[in-house]
Amino acid sequence: MIVVTIAGILVMLAEPSFTGAATKAREAALKQNLFTMRDVIDQFKADRGKYPAALLDLKEVGYLKRIPVDPFTRSDSTWQEILDEADGGVFDVHSGSDLVALGGTPYNQW
Repeated sequence: MIVVTIAGILVMLAEPSFTGAATKAREAALKQNLFTMRDVIDQFKADRGKYPAALLDLKEVGYLKRIPVDPFTRSDSTWQEILDEADGGVFDVHSGSDLVALGGTPYNQW
């Protein structure tokens, strides 16, 4: 009985740090995906003189092998495409998640 109680206490102590570590890993993956897509959008603009009409254009033309998966929505189709009103096309991208980061800002504002 004492061993089970000690094991239960250890599990309760370890669970919050595991959850925090998993969230931090997802946040790091989201930052990397956003950096990559924004960099590729800029390369597309530099090469072609205009922004891509949609994120899928980056894949079709060969700038990306595939659209990255948003680690919080677990989908590659939930990205929020921010359109340039003057030139048209996608000039920025944000997460489609409505969750809030550990730092307090929503992921869809990153």
